[in-house]
Amino acid sequence: MLPVSEVEKIILDLVKPFAPEGDSEILPLLEVNNRILAEDITSEWDFPHWDNSAMDGYALRYADIADVIDWQNLKLAIAPYEITAGKAITQLLKQGECVRIFTGGMLPKGADTVIMQEDTERIDNFLQLKVKPTQGEYVRHRGEFVKAGTTLVRAGTKLGATEIGALASARCQQVKVYRQPKIAIISTGNELVSLDRSQFLQDGQIIDSNLYALATLITQAGAIAIPFGIVSDDQAELEITIKKAIASADIIISSGGASVGDYDYVDAILEKMGANIHVCSVAIKPGKPLTVASLTRSLNVNESEDVILYFGVPGNPVSAMMSFWRFIRGAIAKLNGANSNYWHPQFIKAITTEDLHAQGRRETYLWGQLTYHKGNPIFQPIKNYSSGNLISAIGTNALAVMRVNQTYVPVGDEVMIMIV
Repeated sequence: MLPVSEVEKIILDLVKPFAPEGDSEILPLLEVNNRILAEDITSEWDFPHWDNSAMDGYALRYADIADVIDWQNLKLAIAPYEITAGKAITQLLKQGECVRIFTGGMLPKGADTVIMQEDTERIDNFLQLKVKPTQGEYVRHRGEFVKAGTTLVRAGTKLGATEIGALASARCQQVKVYRQPKIAIISTGNELVSLDRSQFLQDGQIIDSNLYALATLITQAGAIAIPFGIVSDDQAELEITIKKAIASADIIISSGGASVGDYDYVDAILEKMGANIHVCSVAIKPGKPLTVASLTRSLNVNESEDVILYFGVPGNPVSAMMSFWRFIRGAIAKLNGANSNYWHPQFIKAITTEDLHAQGRRETYLWGQLTYHKGNPIFQPIKNYSSGNLISAIGTNALAVMRVNQTYVPVGDEVMIMIV
């Protein structure tokens, strides 16, 4: 068994990220949510485009009030116009004058400060200040957020609401993103029955839930799931299915058949096909029987070859998901051109609400729910840690990590948590 950290390194070293040119596509901005940007986006504009007000109030010239001591007698003439957001302003603010301005409104020439309306009193056409503002107060200056020519969003960034909104502000109607990896899913085992035939379920048979769980995880990771159906415990049939998957997928995931039972054929088939098997088992619980292999696929272009990664995950549903969370998700992120921040799981410290136990021989992951109390992370473990009990994993959003030789964490103590 290989340590978890070593397996993670082996997998990431095997992944060759997509190329920005050959593995990308240009899409409209509304279609790139959760996609990975394939090239830097440089702003052609200053943000803001012009000086504007960050508050409803009055724009003024600070020089008019800089040396004022007697506030009771200070009155500024209110200009006979007002400035709303979206209104182009060409007027010059005169000496001793102020102008009503609203949030987002463009500052007139000559104005350099805004005082909010609550700190003023209007008397006829004059404005009395209750406090003395600081110079430049409540003004968003041109180029304060980003200057023209500056990189706005970098390649490798996963695009979400904030990034897409910023790109829209920069007038990007379409952007180049990496294509979505295609992930083949093969379910193995005589005991499996597809969901559409569940009404014919016999004793000893189970629904192929791994297909649905893995397909959902793949979609959440920004890839495309390609189901190849259920394959019985037949070596020839499984070999045919793997060859079909190689022809159409970037990564292959098979569930079941990767252990050491009489009907576990995955490793034997991969060896027969000339695959390089890099991992056979991991010192992790659950998820110990994990096969990681690489195969080549001819691209028929100057006789070049493409490397396909193969993951044989356990058949137990929670174990299969654990393998994805800990190892496969990061491989998809790297393949998909995402920057290295997305390659590794996110870990934090949290207080456990129950005693945590492990045998200590393998790195153990205990599933449960992460919540926050007064800003402090709290981990609530579940009661029944059986890797075959998918029901117990409902609502899971975090895993408590018990290191090798760590057998006990008492209630109220901190424990390392992996976010899922």
